[in-house]
Amino acid sequence: MAVFFYNVFLLLFNAGIRLASLFDTKAGKWVAGRRDIFARLRLAINGKGPVIWVHCASLGEFEQGRPLIERLKIDYPSYKILLTFFSPSGYEVQKDYKQADWVFYLPMDGPRNAKEFLEIVQPSLVIFVKYEFWYYYLKKLKYRDIPLLLVSALFREDMSFFKWYGALQRKMLSRFDHLFVQNAESKVLVDRIGLSNICTVSGDTRFDRVTKIADGFTPIPAIEQFIAGSRTLIAGSTWKEDEVTLQKSFSSIADSNLKLIIAPHEIDSGHTAELKKLFPQSVLYSELAAEKSTSANCLIIDNFGMLSRLYYYGHINFVGGGFRKSGVHNVLEAAVYGKPVLYGPEYVKYTEAVELVRTGGGICVKDDEETAGTISKLLNDEQAYRAISLKSKEYVRGNTGATEKIVRYIQEKRLLTI
Repeated sequence: MAVFFYNVFLLLFNAGIRLASLFDTKAGKWVAGRRDIFARLRLAINGKGPVIWVHCASLGEFEQGRPLIERLKIDYPSYKILLTFFSPSGYEVQKDYKQADWVFYLPMDGPRNAKEFLEIVQPSLVIFVKYEFWYYYLKKLKYRDIPLLLVSALFREDMSFFKWYGALQRKMLSRFDHLFVQNAESKVLVDRIGLSNICTVSGDTRFDRVTKIADGFTPIPAIEQFIAGSRTLIAGSTWKEDEVTLQKSFSSIADSNLKLIIAPHEIDSGHTAELKKLFPQSVLYSELAAEKSTSANCLIIDNFGMLSRLYYYGHINFVGGGFRKSGVHNVLEAAVYGKPVLYGPEYVKYTEAVELVRTGGGICVKDDEETAGTISKLLNDEQAYRAISLKSKEYVRGNTGATEKIVRYIQEKRLLTI
């Protein structure tokens, strides 16, 4: 009965996304990206070598899978990497990712699609990142006895795996050869459903990723020119709710030596125009090169790909998303440089954000008044600033090593040959 309802879900989803594609850009990309997918896969792969298939739902999961992909590329150079995405927000950003030999959308789940996909790809090893459980893909992989790993997984008690109605979800989870989970709480839940023998607490591979970025930091001359010795508040992945809070806070802080750099989550021209109105003394990053000098105290980043390095320049770092229901964005990128990290109250769904607050490196601010007060304290209390900064850095550095644990398992089980 559960499989019947799953099939109904697939039919409804497929029909719904195709209808939505007529008027929604993201849905349109989802549909267009899967057009003639098998012909394109067959033409690209065409028996060109043993394949490691890595699947990510979207961009966030890709950042967790990335350290593992890059490590496998070094350790097993004879293998080709196939990277697949479910969502356009992952595929569109990473379709030219150089460490993967091929980047494709994952064809919609179904018995025929899963069968044809595996016949074309013939993977030697399959790695799913964090979430994404597709019944027919998992069933066909198990039937073909292809090694299947789930990495950086995170489970909560309210998930269907742990409910009376979650038999199908538990079945899908049991298809994996091994589950690498982020924390002990996840393992307790997995143990409870009888899968303790295939579950290991490895941690989150994102810690490895952000540490690698920080260790290989390269300067951004235009940012250094803008800062020019001032102390800087870096606000990354911001939404309108964050930006309104920041505007009220920033304008109330009596520190002429403080500059603000905002890297919004969305950088379309409409949004950047709104930001320029909100911050009258601002300049766009794309305009900096044309200006020999600027009196602006706020810089708006109107490009992607810079944020992970941008946080290096922050005296204080603010991570957006915490003032909206979807929740805070990646706090690890901001914490790895050993700076205090501020974010709004919507963070409890994200383990790393919760733990960063608990360990003292992160600070939850509930409104613009509290945000302004916290920033002022950090600017004026050097002892408190240094203590929080140290805790921020120690939290990230102390949680690295997930990639190594997964690779060691692959080596010990001889899932791949050199």
